[in-house]
Amino acid sequence: MATDTLKSTPGASGASGLRRILLDNGALTALIVLVIAMSALSGDFLTTDNLLNVGVQAAVTAILAFGVTFVIVSAGIDLSVGSVAALSATVLAWTATSHGVPVFIAVLLAVATGIAAGLVNGFLIAYGKLPPFIATLAMLSVARGLSLVISEGSPIALPDSVSHLGDTLGGWLPVPVFVMIVMGLIAAFVLGRTYIGRSMYAIGGNEEAARLSGLRVKKQKLAIYALSGVFAAVAGVVLAARLSSAQPQAADGYELDAIAAVVIGGASLAGGTGKASGTLIGALILAVLRNGLNLLNVSAFWQQVVIGVVIALAVLFDTLRRKAGATPVAAGTGGGKGKQAGTYALAAVVTVAIVGATSFLHNGSSSSSNPKMGLSLSTLNNPFFVQIRAGAQAEAKKLGIDLTVTDAQNDASQQANQLQNFTSSSVGAIIVNPVDSDAASNSVKAADKAKIPVIAVDRGVNNAKTQALVASDNVAGGELAAKTVAEKLGGKGKIVILQGQAGTSAARERAQGFANGLKAYPGIEVVAQQPADFDRTKGLDVMSNLLQAHPDVQGVIAANDEMALGAIKALGSKAGKSVSVVGFDGTPDGLNAVKGGSLYASVAQQPTQLGKIAVDNALKAFQGKKVEQLVKVPVKVVTKENVAGFGG
Repeated sequence: MATDTLKSTPGASGASGLRRILLDNGALTALIVLVIAMSALSGDFLTTDNLLNVGVQAAVTAILAFGVTFVIVSAGIDLSVGSVAALSATVLAWTATSHGVPVFIAVLLAVATGIAAGLVNGFLIAYGKLPPFIATLAMLSVARGLSLVISEGSPIALPDSVSHLGDTLGGWLPVPVFVMIVMGLIAAFVLGRTYIGRSMYAIGGNEEAARLSGLRVKKQKLAIYALSGVFAAVAGVVLAARLSSAQPQAADGYELDAIAAVVIGGASLAGGTGKASGTLIGALILAVLRNGLNLLNVSAFWQQVVIGVVIALAVLFDTLRRKAGATPVAAGTGGGKGKQAGTYALAAVVTVAIVGATSFLHNGSSSSSNPKMGLSLSTLNNPFFVQIRAGAQAEAKKLGIDLTVTDAQNDASQQANQLQNFTSSSVGAIIVNPVDSDAASNSVKAADKAKIPVIAVDRGVNNAKTQALVASDNVAGGELAAKTVAEKLGGKGKIVILQGQAGTSAARERAQGFANGLKAYPGIEVVAQQPADFDRTKGLDVMSNLLQAHPDVQGVIAANDEMALGAIKALGSKAGKSVSVVGFDGTPDGLNAVKGGSLYASVAQQPTQLGKIAVDNALKAFQGKKVEQLVKVPVKVVTKENVAGFGG
């Protein structure tokens, strides 16, 4: 009777089946909901170009995450994949460009670099008995350091044959997306069809039981981490090709995105469960979130909050799913492949139907008559760029322009994503303050191809056409800073130089200006030069260290005011008395220090004016009017004598 009763209530059975599908495919459900929500909220989301952008933006994270999936399934962790990707890309560019190695051999060397790093991780964990967290954390630091040593802190341009890996196949399919699909298929094959894949699940489920069953656990771990290194190397090559250069600071923090993608995709950090398709869905969720939030003009700071919440919810859902008895994804689960394929097909049909319906929300809607523009800044963690934003926003409001501002957080890849989003949403003009002048070139070329004028501000873009460059002369400013401190010291004395972030054009140009200016003062001895990454805290730490070796220093030149203020803190009562400090940028905090006498001078670039003039020129370019290719905003040495009259 009980059986008959159950059979006679198909509605209950259907509800239970739907609940089971949702529990077993939580990440897929979340992706569908996100796509539908973004399609409803932004008319720019559901376009072919933008969906391909999402694929491109997910590619590097997904490839890294496929490798991390192997490690997490075996109950390990790999924090080094981002740094290994950067090191592999640097090896590729260094061998192919600086040493003339054929590109094919250079690519093999890059992959070999990833394998070597993975083997070192595996050896330290399997034979050295180091916890995976510690071993891979050490490799994170080693690989990043080697990348900086090989590149000497500067990006290395890639040969055209490698840069083409960032192009498209057949004029529509981006190569990074194709590589992502291929690497995903390889990962799925390894996990589901190979001995080592089954070993990963066994080790992750119960390492001791796996060992007692005859598995050579130590050798398997070597292979697992080597595989992770291979995928990291491929991700590094794809990222470098997309940016047309190997960036020594590339993929910084990407290991966390990769781990997040694996966890969001349904894998357990305790090991024993996980699949490649889930990892791909996790990477797509992160990419859709970032893309959609950019299109909706959500602050980059809030984007981090949202992504953090999503990761926490994913882990919470995984816990609830297990308590509810959802089917675990383990080795050898091949019987449900037909059912799984049917689920994915049904999900695709439902998504297309609902998204098609939501598109009517945007049809016939009256768009704003105001011109739309995008401004991508290298960072908003620096007061100088905050002032550029303020000047640009004030001018945009005055001119009736809808201005969307994004923060690349000093990540060239993230900035490439933002510029792609601007291009696909067909803004009237784009203003870019490049993280790196070479890395922005491909994105600017894409905008130019779409007939969208691009204005560069503060830093130029190499190997790509911009309508105008609105900038101060960093080299001339550096020369002024050198002259100012030298004359203050009477042409004789010991000084230190705090350099900017390695690899950025501003750091290189200002350093060149310092060197040029000091040539005229042979009595000035530079006792130390160290980077402090344009950061006040690092300026404090570096200056404190230098004072231990050079307590008799008499002057400091800092490549920006933030580092100068950190140096002043380290100098204490010496600042402004026995030690003269010269900064760069003319930020509000810097000018206050000039007024107070602790900062002798700041080479002010008038950042508010930079932002204002950039918007003015972007509007002219949008209207088809002629603009000057180079618009110089003069720098000015601000001291206590003239600071009161300086407006910034």
